[in-house]
Amino acid sequence: MHDDLRSICVDQYFPHPPTKLWRALTSPDLMAQWLMPNDFEPVVGHRFSFRARPVPRTGFSGAITCQVLEVDPPRRLKISWADAADDSAVATEVCWTLQAEGRGTRLLLEHSGFDPDDPTQQLARRFMGSGWRSHVLSRFGDLLEH
Repeated sequence: MHDDLRSICVDQYFPHPPTKLWRALTSPDLMAQWLMPNDFEPVVGHRFSFRARPVPRTGFSGAITCQVLEVDPPRRLKISWADAADDSAVATEVCWTLQAEGRGTRLLLEHSGFDPDDPTQQLARRFMGSGWRSHVLSRFGDLLEH
């Protein structure tokens, strides 16, 4: 399988309807439970932030500044994503696409915009790719179950 150095792509099925996933994706309190504390609002143009633990090895400050780029309930949410403490850091985008499938929903996550020639960005992509796959979407699934 070809490793795309510009993005992280995750395809995961959840045995819940799209509306349940949409609520977990777009409710600030629920989002804080599976992703990070935030001041999110599902309104195009809204600027918000996430707060997380810093990762000095990748240069990540722990503060993420974002803007809502697209809201298409209950199908698609797209936001910008950048380190708030570093104006020169790469600005990436995260897009969640929901597709009804049988009695559940397929969630397609794409985190894109990484420079394939920048070793620091590639390290960040590897760390974040692992995080999205093993921790974040696992917590998302746990939240959906309860």
